[in-house]
Amino acid sequence: MITSFIGYEVSERIATITLNRPEAANAQTSALLDDLDEAWRRAADDPEVRVIILRANGKHFSAGHDIKGVGPRAASNGNGAGPKWTLGGIYETEAKRFLEYTLRWRNIPKPSIAAVQGVCISGGLLLAWPCDLIVAADNAKFSDPVVMMGIGGVEYHGHTWEMGPRKAKEILFTGRAMTAEEAAQVGMVNRVVPLDELRPAVRELATQIAQMHPFALRQAKRAVNQTLDVQGFYAAIQSVFDIHQTGHGHALSESGLPILTLLDDMKTAIKK
Repeated sequence: MITSFIGYEVSERIATITLNRPEAANAQTSALLDDLDEAWRRAADDPEVRVIILRANGKHFSAGHDIKGVGPRAASNGNGAGPKWTLGGIYETEAKRFLEYTLRWRNIPKPSIAAVQGVCISGGLLLAWPCDLIVAADNAKFSDPVVMMGIGGVEYHGHTWEMGPRKAKEILFTGRAMTAEEAAQVGMVNRVVPLDELRPAVRELATQIAQMHPFALRQAKRAVNQTLDVQGFYAAIQSVFDIHQTGHGHALSESGLPILTLLDDMKTAIKK
């Protein structure tokens, strides 16, 4: 156990990291993300760990960023009140927690598997996409409806790489959720299993991978990630992060807030 937000345990060469904020659908505060990064680092540094599992307690994998629990104001006193929003403050916070963390988890030289159930919304994608494999329960739904909030997509813009360009545009333009089966069809998800079989299936897969030589696993992962980077993945992720910030800049100029609409539109999207 690391904190009340994040569970951590190791057995049989497998580290299991568990999101533990089920009462809020595992929405991400700054504290949760910091603790999650600590868990990833711990697993990366442990020579006994060969495979990392990321999973979540409760009905949902993650409802995304807790708007009141991230950003410069949240960092000031934890309740959303504090200094005025500025684009510089937003950029600094998001560059660390929504880009740097996600890229670091993606590049940890050990295989990782995300176990996803329920909703995986916007910021939730930033937790699942860095994992090498994704196993989804049959009730899983993936979405990024932040276009409704005046933003062109979440900070780590993996959509095109994960879904292909036309499917990425459809999901962004409409804000609709992608089912687990649809995600598997486009290659974003490796396997879809019944909800009650999700954790055993992921554990079985991790156990199989953990039998492989750790150096070979490291090299195989590097080979695939490096191929994506040569194709432009890393440069695209960095440049589109800056495009994301223009959304915040536009919103600040219009309303003084980092998003054009508040939470009601997002809650409506989550219910659909």
